[in-house]
Amino acid sequence: MHVHADPPPAMILSRLRSLPVLPLVTLFMALTMLTAITARSADAAPVAQPLTLPGPTPYTLTLYANADLSHPPAALQRAVVIVHGIKRNADDYFAIGQRLLTAAQLSPATTLLLAPRFMTARDSGASAQMALWAGDAWMQGAASKDGVTGITSFQALDDLLRWLADAGRFPALREIVLIGHSAGAQLMQRYAMLNSLDEALQQRNIHLRYVVSSPSSYLYASPERPDGNGFALPKTAACPDYDDYRYGLQQAPPYLARQELDGPRLFARYAGRDVRYMVGQHDTDPQQRFLDRSCAAALQGASRVARQLAYVAYEQFLAQRWQRPVRHEQRLIPGAAHGAERLFGRPEAVGWIFPGHASVTAGTE
Repeated sequence: MHVHADPPPAMILSRLRSLPVLPLVTLFMALTMLTAITARSADAAPVAQPLTLPGPTPYTLTLYANADLSHPPAALQRAVVIVHGIKRNADDYFAIGQRLLTAAQLSPATTLLLAPRFMTARDSGASAQMALWAGDAWMQGAASKDGVTGITSFQALDDLLRWLADAGRFPALREIVLIGHSAGAQLMQRYAMLNSLDEALQQRNIHLRYVVSSPSSYLYASPERPDGNGFALPKTAACPDYDDYRYGLQQAPPYLARQELDGPRLFARYAGRDVRYMVGQHDTDPQQRFLDRSCAAALQGASRVARQLAYVAYEQFLAQRWQRPVRHEQRLIPGAAHGAERLFGRPEAVGWIFPGHASVTAGTE
């Protein structure tokens, strides 16, 4: 059998020298353009997509996604929604979400990643068709103030879940994972407790998991707060409104008030939901730039780690008091403080968010 060997480099160079100058220049230019196009494709920033959500007044929500939302793949089995922090940098959180899916070996063919952005009227690209919030009010479930008004961020999540749960759109969908970090986790923890959709989706064989990552504060279902020895009513002279929403159930928003649930019934429902808490082991700075240092938040603990551990203990306090078992799990993520990229890059975080999907990375530092 005759084997064709590659010509030696000297012979290749000789042949190139024999070519006319113009074809060589053309070839060089084509290769240069191809290289530039490839580089741009590799470094291209994700493009936000508008998604029109139905309702009495339809409105547009801006999201980053790993699929064309006008023609999403019908074979999807899982959706992952990751919510940004106070900077509202949804594109960065989308990139974090992509790395999470890669580490968990979750294919875009079966897993849809969405990173919504809660926009304001000042943002580039804002329009009258969008629900637009004022400042950081979105993180406590407030209603939009510009564009299409009156849409709470809770309703936006409700509408997004309904869009995902449409059996005509995604007949194979069986799981939705909702991830919030920092300010996004403030929204997510309150949404996990307050929404009324979870059980309805469970009846349609769609499981919801809430991942609450490093929020500044939590929604308490009773007036007690940690006191170092357990939980008790705090001295309120210096902080009379400590139990008002968004820290407690007093002055509850309409989204909750219309459900007519008191603390025990609200907690009983919350206890039955799949909620996972996580925080960086080193997120212990009581002066961290974005930490809520109001008196109501300070009553929950000195740092994000302290507040999360106190809240998990508080759940057990209520479980015993109201005779309602709760099995929400909590994880301190080693090697991380508050930064989302480092925190979610830890292999321990990947397995925590996606049970049964161990990280393929040995670490990302």
